[in-house]
Amino acid sequence: MADNDWLIAAYVLDGKGGGQRLGWQEIQQWTESAGLLWVHLNFEAPEAQRWIKEESQLEDVVGDALLAEESRPRVTAFDDGLLIALRGVNLNPGADPEDMVSLRIWAEKNRIITTRRRKLLSVADLCSAIENGKGPETSGEFLEEVADRLMVRMGGVVDELEDKVAELEEAVLTAESHELRPMLASIRRDAINLRRYMAPQREAIARLQSEKISWLAEEDRIRLRETYDRLTRYIEDLDAARERAAVTHEELVSRLSEQMNNRMYVLSIVAAIFLPLGFLTGLLGINVGGIPGSAYKGAFAVFCLLLMGLVIVEIVIFKKKKWM
Repeated sequence: MADNDWLIAAYVLDGKGGGQRLGWQEIQQWTESAGLLWVHLNFEAPEAQRWIKEESQLEDVVGDALLAEESRPRVTAFDDGLLIALRGVNLNPGADPEDMVSLRIWAEKNRIITTRRRKLLSVADLCSAIENGKGPETSGEFLEEVADRLMVRMGGVVDELEDKVAELEEAVLTAESHELRPMLASIRRDAINLRRYMAPQREAIARLQSEKISWLAEEDRIRLRETYDRLTRYIEDLDAARERAAVTHEELVSRLSEQMNNRMYVLSIVAAIFLPLGFLTGLLGINVGGIPGSAYKGAFAVFCLLLMGLVIVEIVIFKKKKWM
């Protein structure tokens, strides 16, 4: 089916890593004895909303959560099922990675329902793995693989952010400083937006691995713990990148201030040298009678020599006071 349809994908997993893709009629005929069912829906479609509310036999609270417009990462247990909301980086064309995409999951021992609004490449990878016989075998493995694939793509975005910070740290010493300020601001903003969802997602995965669910095997909990540790490292890397960007910004501001001070220093020296010269030339340039040397032909040359001597005296004084 096309990806813009309300039924994005549906599989019955065979317990060996593979699965059979289903259509809508096969979903309606499914029973628990047929195997683990996974249904992936576009929750904005009216058909998906009707099926979840009327035919899925889910509790109202669960159905409302699967159809919610906004959701933060969380894990909530209902009897022997889990309601999960996770986030993945947005790698769709023309999108910003930090504008993270929400994935809502209802997981039971024999049935999994997932909903989303925007496309997640991690879910597309999972579909490919199932069709190639390398997908999850149980509901616990499904949750572990979804979380792991989300982390893999997050890792690429975090690494790219760190590389940008490293490049800007070097560029501060060589590039035109004014060009770097918007770049640093963009990196800091991206790091803040990513951490906004990754921090609660870490707590959600921590709770997921500790929930007392019968079908969640110990091996699944161990793998989820590894995913938790990886996510923790990504958050620490984001914090480090944000701090490095802040330090780089301070260095940039310092360099800009130093450049400004150097220019002001040069202008101050030039002004100090020409201030007495300007005073003398202005004084002797007034059009009134009695100007000294007005009747002497060599007065101009003498006056120029006087000005040059005054400049030399000023330079000597400046050097003695270590102003130059």
